[in-house]
Amino acid sequence: MKTALDLIRDEILSLTPYIPGKHIKAVEAELGITNIIKMASNENPMGPSPKAVEAATEAVRECNTYPDSHCSYLREALAKHLQVREQNLVFGNGAHEMIFLLTSTFLKPGEEAVIPLPSFGEYVAAVRLAGGIVKPIALQDLTIDLESCLDAITENTKLVFICNPNNPTGKLIEAEKINAFMERVPGHVLVIYDEAYGEYIDDPTYPNGIDWVKQGKNVIVLRTFSKVYSLAGLRVGYAVANDALADYMGRVRLVFNVNAIAQAAAVAALGDKEYFNMSIENNRQGKEYLYKALSELEIGYIPTQANFLLINILGDSNQIFQELMKLGVIVRPGSVFGLNNYLRVTIGTPEQNIRFIQALCQVMGGVAD
Repeated sequence: MKTALDLIRDEILSLTPYIPGKHIKAVEAELGITNIIKMASNENPMGPSPKAVEAATEAVRECNTYPDSHCSYLREALAKHLQVREQNLVFGNGAHEMIFLLTSTFLKPGEEAVIPLPSFGEYVAAVRLAGGIVKPIALQDLTIDLESCLDAITENTKLVFICNPNNPTGKLIEAEKINAFMERVPGHVLVIYDEAYGEYIDDPTYPNGIDWVKQGKNVIVLRTFSKVYSLAGLRVGYAVANDALADYMGRVRLVFNVNAIAQAAAVAALGDKEYFNMSIENNRQGKEYLYKALSELEIGYIPTQANFLLINILGDSNQIFQELMKLGVIVRPGSVFGLNNYLRVTIGTPEQNIRFIQALCQVMGGVAD
């Protein structure tokens, strides 16, 4: 007689569950403390735009009806904002879902996906679930090594995932290198640019992945409303692709995968330029403060083009993570990325940044003793 285990697909047996940053409620229950701040999941600490909140509240009144499966108003607004055609957009329940939608649409069992690591862990999970073969490429000096990515491509390679700026390092690939990479990628390979943190980039040489879509390259760009637009809890992600690729992804997509409240909030958030600029400025000032404070403490860090910072604590990240959590500060231990001596810290409000530095001083002093 077959057991339950015998009924499971082999691909499922190879998966490891994604472990998100600890939630405030979970830490409250676990440690019995309050006044907790979360700087672990790269969320926008300012909260959503007031206009988005108003639009979401109004949309609740009509939640007795199914959402617009085509995301018509959001599609129109976003296409205008990005200067692409409406048919170039595919929407999903966060960029997270878009990753699995990509592999479901394009990756056949036994085909390869080149993935620089460490990076966002769900690339690996999505490839394995589709029956694909993961070809991991180690970072060089915590930077994506595009030359090694090219060397790893074979006739059996279908996808290359590039997170730019990369999570968890926050590093951006130099424009010259990425342009050279695009010149040499074989025509049978589809390049996925995950630009979840793209709005935070302040490097003027940064190449916009959407430009390659417009040029007809085999490129799909992933973006999200979870970060700078602060709608992580509503789950709105999207892909930008050429007409044919977008059409096929749309055939695989679940019919009502973006709820009506999320769609309304996203349209309003996209139109709130003042809030967008405030979020960018808060992140810029937060980076400057943390850079200065960490330098004064002689603690190393990786300069970032995102809304988080990778900090070199020269010690056990799990131990520091646990001690910070006892003080009500939740961060992300680098051990989950294989970077045991690092912490990944979301850039917060001025008050949160100060509290983090104070807690880090207390913990590092205690650990050093």
